[in-house]
Amino acid sequence: MTKNRVKEIRESLLMSKAELARKARVSPLTVDRIERGAPCRMSTMRKIILALGLKLSDRGAVFPEDGE
Repeated sequence: MTKNRVKEIRESLLMSKAELARKARVSPLTVDRIERGAPCRMSTMRKIILALGLKLSDRGAVFPEDGE
């Protein structure tokens, strides 16, 4: 399990897991697994970052242990 800030950022935006999943075009189960620290594909990370309204260059702020 890897630590990330997806849940923290999502909640700060008052966004539900379902909403994030819909925006990222992934399943709510995928969002749940990622928030609990399960590893995910690079393409899924990209979708999550963009769905949170961030830039891909913000990857290190969302997934600090996966790239930076």
